[in-house]
Amino acid sequence: MSVSMKDIVELNAKHVHIKNKDEVINKINLLITGGKDSLQVVSDYDMTLTKQHENGKQHVTSFGMIHKCRSMSKEYYQKEQKLYREYRPIEIDPYMPNEEKVKHMEHWWRKSEDLLKGISLPVEEFDEVAKIYNPALRDGTADMISDLYKENVPVLVFSAGLGDSVVAVLKHNQVLHPNVKVISNYLDRDENNKILGYRGNMITVLNKNEQVLKGTEYYDLVQNRGNVILMGDHVGDAGMAEGVPHRNTVLKIGFLYDSVDVCLPEYLDAFDIVLIDDQTMDVPRALIKLIVN
Repeated sequence: MSVSMKDIVELNAKHVHIKNKDEVINKINLLITGGKDSLQVVSDYDMTLTKQHENGKQHVTSFGMIHKCRSMSKEYYQKEQKLYREYRPIEIDPYMPNEEKVKHMEHWWRKSEDLLKGISLPVEEFDEVAKIYNPALRDGTADMISDLYKENVPVLVFSAGLGDSVVAVLKHNQVLHPNVKVISNYLDRDENNKILGYRGNMITVLNKNEQVLKGTEYYDLVQNRGNVILMGDHVGDAGMAEGVPHRNTVLKIGFLYDSVDVCLPEYLDAFDIVLIDDQTMDVPRALIKLIVN
């Protein structure tokens, strides 16, 4: 038995934008037919699993958490903020072609890595910061991940942020279940906790793809799970499932908050469903419920 758009109350809210409703409902029905054993969930972390804002105030990001660690100096913070002011406008520029933007993002990440090298930073400090600042997960995120764990559905948190922070926050919120894998930029340290740089391939907002996924534990885990619910807050996130082996149906959900009038057309081209200033997981949870039941 197939469902129609009107059967899914959450998709009929005013803040939900869909460019091609026929295509979206077809994808949803294919996901339902495939069931939970064919499903995986791929999600960005910053401002996707976490809220884009709470009463207009933004929470600390995964990279922002490092500024709160006891071992980080004021000098480091000032230099990092200078990089942020230089490159953040480029990252969110809706008019710059991605090919050009990628080069700038790689420069940003490399310069950020250079600033970290040589600093002594125990990983335990991220746990401390997570407890103090606790970036808020979207309403319903913890329940969604727990429900997916109960149904044995793999979850990939694919983040261009700082993996040490992501893991600390997920642990603090008790959602780092065995079905959850985090692929991100992790700090590489020596025996004295001095930072050597990032471990492995550098992940930016615009290279979350097959090159990064291949060879990981997650890639091997989802060989027979070709149906994907993908979630992100940046148009670059829309390509996260391109590295999924044997993918069949991919339903892409985008969260949009800033510069809605300018960015909405681009988001509608990149994502199947675009949610405007929705700080909940109501839509993904409604779809997951249909699939697993």
